[in-house]
Amino acid sequence: MARPVVHNDSLRQDLLAVTADLVDRTGPARVTMRDVAAAAGTSTTAVYSLFGGKSELLTAVVEDGFRSFGESQVAAADGGLQGLGVAYRAWALEHQALYRLMFGGVLAAYVECRPDPDVALNAMQPLMDAVASAQSAGTLLEAPVELVAAAIWGQVHGLVSLELAQVGPPDADWAAVYAAALDAVARGWAA
Repeated sequence: MARPVVHNDSLRQDLLAVTADLVDRTGPARVTMRDVAAAAGTSTTAVYSLFGGKSELLTAVVEDGFRSFGESQVAAADGGLQGLGVAYRAWALEHQALYRLMFGGVLAAYVECRPDPDVALNAMQPLMDAVASAQSAGTLLEAPVELVAAAIWGQVHGLVSLELAQVGPPDADWAAVYAAALDAVARGWAA
């Protein structure tokens, strides 16, 4: 006889979202499995059953973030480099807590949080594909794809990180700044 499903994917996703928010607000040291369970309206047993422990839960949060980010990049891939850049910022603004956890390094410094490197790499594959495609079409400078993709990623990532941290002029129009930066990136790498 099959064992009944007690903890489903919906609960798993709720726990991941709640954990990202709690860690972002209070830091990883202060978040307990009990806090996560209470915020999600479930038991600590459910959290432990689904994830095993705190480090596994935090690793799952980061990996799920990269999967979600990667899906947004795949959905934007038809828009080329410009579309990917716009989608990058949109995803980051919609998932600010998760973005900070994925790229802030706070988890690795506190607990054994070792996301699978392939998950992060897969999320960046649409960018590498867009670079290769633009180079093949003769619209992007010839250089190693990984180098160009990393340089472009660093530029958009840095600007989004500044926006989320609100580091810059107090009256900054971040959408306009970002659009200008995407245009500058395109011109800078144009063939």
